[in-house]
Amino acid sequence: MKAILEKISRLRILVVGDVMLDHYIHGDATRISPEAPVPVVAVSKDRYVTGGAANVALNIRSLGGNAVLCGLCGNDAAGTRLQTILGERGIEYPAAFCRDGLSTIIKSRVVVRNQQLCRIDREQAPADYALEAPEVLEKVFEEIDKADAVILSDYAKGTIDLRTLTTILERAGDKLTALDPKPRRRLPFQNVGLITPNRSEAIELADLQNEIRGNDFPAEEVCRRIWEKHRPRELVVTLGADGMLLSREGKIQKRIPTFAREVFDVSGAGDTVIASLTLALAAGVELEAAAHFANTAAGIVVGKFGTATVTPEEILAFDAQ
Repeated sequence: MKAILEKISRLRILVVGDVMLDHYIHGDATRISPEAPVPVVAVSKDRYVTGGAANVALNIRSLGGNAVLCGLCGNDAAGTRLQTILGERGIEYPAAFCRDGLSTIIKSRVVVRNQQLCRIDREQAPADYALEAPEVLEKVFEEIDKADAVILSDYAKGTIDLRTLTTILERAGDKLTALDPKPRRRLPFQNVGLITPNRSEAIELADLQNEIRGNDFPAEEVCRRIWEKHRPRELVVTLGADGMLLSREGKIQKRIPTFAREVFDVSGAGDTVIASLTLALAAGVELEAAAHFANTAAGIVVGKFGTATVTPEEILAFDAQ
């Protein structure tokens, strides 16, 4: 693990995707409202962290890599708060991506005694977050040229559409590109270097969602169909408690068991997986070793509450146990 961490510290990774601010409202609920049969939450604190593509960038930086973030936010209070968090963590976020008249995407989660009570989303129409303006696209191209690898973080909020995806893949050329896809978007992408769907997303990508019942997961059929449709160079399916499935050219290469010792919250675990996998592969590490590295990172993150990150020190300590 130490050798991988040393290699990734020299890398510059570009993250393009849906930029969000995650807001956690912590409190306690000891009574029911007289106005409606709902709990009354007495707020004890508010916590703000990066979300969506911003959290992928934060994972890159936390692991020791250099991260650049491309995706739109508003010149509003939430956008200012998000820019401050990114700046404090050493993530580059060019001013070209902050727009007047646009609302920064916010996910607010009400948490009572470490249990999420509800989530409140604030966002505009997906078209408002598209990277269409010439000066914005030019900045994205500029950052692609300087990056060692590109991650496309699709949360279905509008940043990643087929035109943008195709344009970025063409510009990236032979550089490693990684995509965390949202299958319900039905984007007919092809030839991405790495895709990292979870179990349900992989089933949708394979068009098997209407044929599978319960927890069944026909791994060989899923991998074959995804290869036939999308031709990813590397396919890594995250399977929660069942670990990871590695596939190349439609064939299963390896199954890796989970490294999680305690699962507290899976929020953001997918961000950690794609960040750590991309860093390791961009550093020249073989897929299996890269997957073990990512599995270790994810195993640490799911033991934390909310969208979280992992540090090199935590990985080295975890690996030594």
